[in-house]
Amino acid sequence: MAKISWAIGWLKIYFIAVSLYGSAAAKLRDSAAQQQLDKVLELPGQNFEVSFAQYSGYLTVNEKAGRALFYWFFEAVEDPGSKPLILWLNGGPGCSSIAYGLAEEIGPFHVKPDGASLYLNPFSWNQVANILFVDSPAGVGFSYSNTSSDMVTSGDKRTAEDSLEFLINWFERFPQYKGRDFYITGESYAGHYVPQLSQAVVLHNKATNSQTLNLKGFMVGNALTDDYHDHLGVFQFLWSAGMISDQTYKQLNDACDSVSFIHPSKACIRYLEIADQEVGRIDPYSAFTPPCTPNISQSTQLLKRRRVIGTVREKYDPCTEKHSTAYFNRPEVQEALHVPAELAPSKWTTCNDVINEHWNDSPSSVLDVYKELIAAGLRIWVYSGDTDTVIPVTSTRYSIDALKLPTVKPWRAWYDDGEVGGWTQEYDGLTFVAVRGAGHEVPLHKPKLALTLAKSFLAGSSMPAAALELVSDS
Repeated sequence: MAKISWAIGWLKIYFIAVSLYGSAAAKLRDSAAQQQLDKVLELPGQNFEVSFAQYSGYLTVNEKAGRALFYWFFEAVEDPGSKPLILWLNGGPGCSSIAYGLAEEIGPFHVKPDGASLYLNPFSWNQVANILFVDSPAGVGFSYSNTSSDMVTSGDKRTAEDSLEFLINWFERFPQYKGRDFYITGESYAGHYVPQLSQAVVLHNKATNSQTLNLKGFMVGNALTDDYHDHLGVFQFLWSAGMISDQTYKQLNDACDSVSFIHPSKACIRYLEIADQEVGRIDPYSAFTPPCTPNISQSTQLLKRRRVIGTVREKYDPCTEKHSTAYFNRPEVQEALHVPAELAPSKWTTCNDVINEHWNDSPSSVLDVYKELIAAGLRIWVYSGDTDTVIPVTSTRYSIDALKLPTVKPWRAWYDDGEVGGWTQEYDGLTFVAVRGAGHEVPLHKPKLALTLAKSFLAGSSMPAAALELVSDS
């Protein structure tokens, strides 16, 4: 009887193993089939060949509300199997990562002025990594919700929860990337999204004892970090650059130093409007390059992405946003990206103003999240274009200083092809990089320097130093 019982036990184990293997194999088959459905074969206006695969589609993040996020994924140009995975997020809040991060910054395709054709970006970050873009939260870009109230109830907390759910589901659809070195990057209001999502991933990994999402670090640029220090830095930058008066500088500091950056008080708004008049008709996202039109009105909501600035390769064109809007509204483009007509927005826009204006929860600081993630051992880099007036380099430096981190390597210039590319300082747990001559969207105006930045970040190495020159005594 003992032998029979033993044999039955092993048979049970065998059948369970077979069942589990069959289930896993079925999942792999399903994911492979779905990948093929998501594969983008060719884009309208793409008159050139590429060597890398690309995919786009939807992943549901909340069944009950009917929220689904749209993604666009590009494999690395060479040997994608050995390259890390980068997720890129834009902020707003309420602005599209497809519109900005992909179409005018680090993506492989950018839109020509005709709004109908594309050109290849030679400084795309898929030169060094596999890159994933997602429009978040639901209601931004091609992402959607079947619950209309979601448009007026979005906030940081739900965005982080939905983004985590998106990542879990995305790795199920692309299981070949499970366990791959993974980094989260972004800019502007993604200064909240990126560390908050990184925190959510770390907590998820601890709770599940899983390394499917093998998060190694994050990097943010010109990022909203701490309302008090960000305001302080903005006003100092405007004053020191000679853009506002002494009186307005004092009034801004008095009225705005302790208010929300996203929802400022009426008194703060009043002085922001005065400062706006004094600054004049410049592009606040790139103070020393021309705006799209000479009569563009200034926005008092400084983080709201209304400005239109240029491409990264061809002759500078400050109206890039118009080109992207024209392109992504084309039905044939939406079809190529697997956006069904019934899910497509009536008009695709770069930013959802309703979401922006009704943003619910936005903590005054994420410095506590930084401290937690520094302690967790993540690689954390913060960079800043030094011609941005929205979240200027002064704001970023004040926020970093508030962390009170010991310096590991002191302030110095870094170089690209023998020229100063900017400045850097390395702290215990964080690296800061300033990018010379770049605005709010660093890869837009300085694409080559941005790619150098990405290479150093992924390698975990210091920014390049000047090459040593041998000086003759003669």
